Amino acid sequence: MTIRIKKASPEEAEQIALMVKRLTDEIIDAIGEKPFNIDLAETSARCRRFLEQELYAVYRAIDSESDEPLGFIALCESHALYAEGAFGIIQELYVDPAHRARGIGRRLVEAAMNHGRKRGWKRLEVCTPPLPQFAGTVQFYERQRFDVTGGRKMKVLF
Repeated sequence: MTIRIKKASPEEAEQIALMVKRLTDEIIDAIGEKPFNIDLAETSARCRRFLEQELYAVYRAIDSESDEPLGFIALCESHALYAEGAFGIIQELYVDPAHRARGIGRRLVEAAMNHGRKRGWKRLEVCTPPLPQFAGTVQFYERQRFDVTGGRKMKVLF
């Protein structure tokens, strides 16, 4: 299998939304809670809008022979004084379970890092899913040179 990493276009939003649903379903199943409410039509429309407005950059991993989507990484740009200006945030990263441990996630992170370098980012940040259920995810990011910075992800809903 030959794997290609390609920047996504707005026309691929539906395919990306489907993978987002698979990602969030996997997290829900592992933690036994439902912190996400993914409606495919709404998520697809939102993804299309984000890509059209260049609020998101998405890179897809594709099987070159079958054109089957194998995974994706979604990024957005943020700004902070502590980060010395612009930086990137990995919002979602997903690789189909049948294709994990083949270097696809690493290649998607490399695409994200290259994107960030071109944009002049000083850093790339990520918030991992809950521990201990996703300790393997933390280990994956550590292998990609990410450092644990502490703290917890928190939110308030409006």
